[in-house]
Amino acid sequence: MFILSNFISSIAHILDVILNIVCWLVVIRALISWVNPDPDNAIVQFLYKTTEPILEPIRRRLPLNLRFGIDISPLIVFLVVVFLKSFLIKSLFDLSIWVRFKQ
Repeated sequence: MFILSNFISSIAHILDVILNIVCWLVVIRALISWVNPDPDNAIVQFLYKTTEPILEPIRRRLPLNLRFGIDISPLIVFLVVVFLKSFLIKSLFDLSIWVRFKQ
């Protein structure tokens, strides 16, 4: 059972790294949006292309009374990432420990 335990633990590590990258990309995009970046810059284009598929569906689903001139979709994504890291990743690690020591 140690193979399954290691597999689950590896999946948890990979998901943790992916969620960290998503979190940093969203935070950097939010910070860059405050300074009116050059849209032709390759870094800005990369940030927009990688974060827009995550942010745009959230913007569409926000009710109009929550759109008060400030884009809160990065905050929502950040909170979802924190929730996934604290619930999903920890649950996967606990599952891998349970599988390893299950008799």
